[in-house]
Amino acid sequence: MPTYEQLAPRGVAVARDRSRTVFGQVMGLVALTVGFAAIGAYIGRDVHSSFVVFLPALACMFGLQFASSRGHEQLAIALLFAMGLLLGIAVGAVIYYYAQTKPTAVYQAAGTTALAVAGLGAIGYTTRHDLTGWLRPLMFALIGLILFGLVAMFVAIPGANIVYCVTGLGIFSLLTVFDFWRLQHAGMQSAVVIAASIFLDVFNIFLLLLSLFGGGGNRR
Repeated sequence: MPTYEQLAPRGVAVARDRSRTVFGQVMGLVALTVGFAAIGAYIGRDVHSSFVVFLPALACMFGLQFASSRGHEQLAIALLFAMGLLLGIAVGAVIYYYAQTKPTAVYQAAGTTALAVAGLGAIGYTTRHDLTGWLRPLMFALIGLILFGLVAMFVAIPGANIVYCVTGLGIFSLLTVFDFWRLQHAGMQSAVVIAASIFLDVFNIFLLLLSLFGGGGNRR
C-alpha cells in the first residue's frame, strides 16, 4: 500500500494542475472580454449617452453572477462578453477624444495598466496570507469614492480629479491583488465571476490612468 509520503506529492501535483487550468480559463476569459470592450469602444466612439449603456452593462454583471451560481456557465460567459462590449461602448467617446487629442495618454494608460495588473496579480496569486478581511473595507472605500465623484460633479473641489484618480487607483490596485488571491483558491465553477472582477479592475485602472495622463479630459 502506498505511504502518505508517496501520495502527497501526487496530490500536490494534481492540485497545481487544477489551479493552472483555472488560471488559464480565467485569464483567457479576461483577455476575450478586453477584446469585446475594445470592439465596443470602436462602436461607441460617437455615442455620448454613456449612462444609458451603463445600465444594461450593470444588468449583465448581476446576471452573470446569478447564471454562474446556477451552473449556467455558457450563459454566464455570454453575459460577461456582453458586459465588456457594453462598457466599451459606454466609454468609447471618451477614449476616442483622448485618441484624437492626446494619443500618448492612451498608450501610456494602456501600457501602465498592463504592467500594473501583471505586478499586482503576481502579488495576489503568490501570497500565502489570508486576504479575506480585505473585501469589506475595500467595498466601503469604493462606495465612498463613488459618492465623492458624484459630489465633485456638482461642487467645485480643488484638485478633485487628481484626488479621485489617485484614490481610485489605490482601491482598484488592492482589489486586483484580492481578486488574484481569490483566483489562487478558486475552482472552475468560479471562473466566470472572478474573470468579471479582474476585467473590472483592469477597466477601471485603465480609465483612471487615462484621466490622469490626459489631464482630466478638460476640453479647451
